[in-house]
Amino acid sequence: MLWNTLHLQSARALRPCLRPPLSTRFVPCVPHHGLSRTARFLSDKSRTSTFPSFREELARTSEVESFSEKIRRPSIRNQVFFFLAGSGIAFSYAATKTNIDTEHWSKAISTMSNVWSNRKPTSDEMRRTQKFELGAKLQNFVEELKEMTTNFPIAVRNVIFITYVNLANPYLNASEGRRLCWKICFLNTAIWVAWQVPRLQRFMHHAFMHHPLSGLSYTLLTSMFSHKSFMHLLFNSFALCSFGAAATNYLIREQYQSVSGLQESTTTWHFLAFFISAGLFSGLVSHIASTRIIFPRVISQLSASSSGAAATATASAATVTAAKSASKSSSLIRPVMDILPSLGASGAIYAAASLTALGFPDSEFGLLFLPTYGIPSQWGMGGIVLMDIIGIMRGWRYFDHYAHLGGAAFGAFYYLYGPAWWDYMRVRLSPPSKVTPK
Repeated sequence: MLWNTLHLQSARALRPCLRPPLSTRFVPCVPHHGLSRTARFLSDKSRTSTFPSFREELARTSEVESFSEKIRRPSIRNQVFFFLAGSGIAFSYAATKTNIDTEHWSKAISTMSNVWSNRKPTSDEMRRTQKFELGAKLQNFVEELKEMTTNFPIAVRNVIFITYVNLANPYLNASEGRRLCWKICFLNTAIWVAWQVPRLQRFMHHAFMHHPLSGLSYTLLTSMFSHKSFMHLLFNSFALCSFGAAATNYLIREQYQSVSGLQESTTTWHFLAFFISAGLFSGLVSHIASTRIIFPRVISQLSASSSGAAATATASAATVTAAKSASKSSSLIRPVMDILPSLGASGAIYAAASLTALGFPDSEFGLLFLPTYGIPSQWGMGGIVLMDIIGIMRGWRYFDHYAHLGGAAFGAFYYLYGPAWWDYMRVRLSPPSKVTPK
């Protein structure tokens, strides 16, 4: 504004000299602000260079921020807080719910018979009682099914009963951990069906995919139950039913060796808290890697490519050959990788697989394409982790390798400290009179 005002005042001073004379007599016109100084300033080009303009002075005194300095890295504070709060709520609720269920079944069994008058039922006895009651419920539903299909044709009724029996028997004979994994797979399938609805695509991309640049935190939870591809859902369901059931058996075994000696009627809530916390942690690791490792690389590459393009655009005509080579080299410069959204339960499954491999070192992993050959669990888990490390080094982007490594690390950490933490939570959230020592 100051530079434009100066020239505007000079033009106003010269305006009387540009008017046509009223007579033939020459009358010199002298501006009020000094024409001689203005004329010297406009005519003497050598002196003009000694008086820089306002813009030049401002450019000299002010620092120009680079492209990478203008771009701020996304925050991770909210995501870290969401993981800590979510895991704390999950384990607190699971411990409280387990204590309530254990007390309920302990009283129910004690009222059935006088066998437990001198002692409380054990965990195995409570689990057997629950399985017996589940069988009774499934049998009662058969009677209800007969009444509902009374008017159906005989052939249709037979198909319905055969289908129900084929589904009810495996469900009854399965362990409680496998039944929980089936329920999680059913939830994942329902979300996959929602992905197939065209009208829900925008909502699903916003609420069931975690993008590190979105600033959202709750998608760390929703994305772990989301699968957009059917093959992704299928393979994760197989892996979850296998490693989830094994991890639940490990948690049951550790409960027998707990310091407090608390009985436990079910391990469902314990594994559910473990699964949710592992999924949140793996998503958090992927978020931190994207915002603190990948994002700065992308910004530096974009800054380098933009500076190379500017240098090429200002090249002189005499250096056409050099400019072409520079533009060719600058076109080869591109970001190392993109910031991609993530979804799926792979991180939580990796945690269950890691817990299984460490908890049952003599177990074996079976491959779908090699069903007759087993691989020692620790060797198999080590090979999978090595593949993820190579994927990070090579820049593979088909799988979220950071989330896989985060889940494996969570499983190893829970193997070392998880059972003691769970026992501590149950003791803290249980009334003192309910704690029964060994």
